[in-house]
Amino acid sequence: MFRSFFKNRQWFLWAWVGSVVILWVTWYKVQLDVEINEWFGSFYDTIQKALSEPGSVTTEEYMAELATFFWIAALYVAIAVVLDFFTKHFIFRWRTAMNNYYMSHWKLVRHIEGASQRVQEDTMRFARIMESLGVSFMRSVMTLIAFLPLLWELSKNVTELPWIGPVEHSLVYVAILSAASGTVLLAIVGIRLPGLEFNNQKVEAAYRKELVYGEDSEDRADPPSVNELFGHVRKNYFRLFFHYLYFDVARWSYLQATVLVPYVALAPTIVSGAITLGVMQQIVRAFNRVESSFQYLVNAWTTIVELISVYKRLRAFEEHIWEHERTGVTPDAMPAE
Repeated sequence: MFRSFFKNRQWFLWAWVGSVVILWVTWYKVQLDVEINEWFGSFYDTIQKALSEPGSVTTEEYMAELATFFWIAALYVAIAVVLDFFTKHFIFRWRTAMNNYYMSHWKLVRHIEGASQRVQEDTMRFARIMESLGVSFMRSVMTLIAFLPLLWELSKNVTELPWIGPVEHSLVYVAILSAASGTVLLAIVGIRLPGLEFNNQKVEAAYRKELVYGEDSEDRADPPSVNELFGHVRKNYFRLFFHYLYFDVARWSYLQATVLVPYVALAPTIVSGAITLGVMQQIVRAFNRVESSFQYLVNAWTTIVELISVYKRLRAFEEHIWEHERTGVTPDAMPAE
């Protein structure tokens, strides 16, 4: 899954130079987000001044603030579109490298149950998931690098925390505690999901295989066999639905509750009038960026579960190839995993 792309000279430019390009452009996007955060502080201070002192802000000054946001946002959108386009090509090249590697060893693995599905569908899903998780992970790390020092500095404006009292750089600790508690909660609640997703792939593969055989042979895919195999599919899906039910309850309850966390933490500071509206907006946005970055596992958990199931199937697939490379002997057929 990895060496076919990152250790192959044919794909050197895409694998390594492409990775550097994606990292650099992602970092630049984060810097633009920091500029937008600073703009919110200036813009809301302008609004507060205009509302509290009529006539103190001219229409030209107000429109100039909006124009500043427009140019920053326009650059952000352009870069985001180009980056997304380039990343899709990067990921498809990765899938191509995997496909070429597996097909070059097709004679060794063609006997494995679901071999065609693993080469076609699982490589496609692996590439798609890696695009989603990889880009979001890089963005989370870079957002932390950019916004954590900013939140650390802005926390100097926070006088104290409710029920606790004065704490230096308190909002950083609140963000870390909030994200960590959610990550632990969902890891415990969703502990059974990876295994169920993996089982789901097994029963789906068995059902699909029987249907494929039925296309060429009248003796296969008879009603009793199909009903039995689809019964396994239905049973596993219903179990999966049930476990996702309470997982989603925990996940969405946690995410909705965290919306109020920065406002609760800022309560004594806001009530005392120690900060302006613009500074409050800067703090809340920076807090949300830091907290959401720490919440990477929370937001990506369902996708990670799917990736684990795909990885396990491809890993078992590759073990046949590695066994042949080590011993020179073609391994016996192995049931689908």
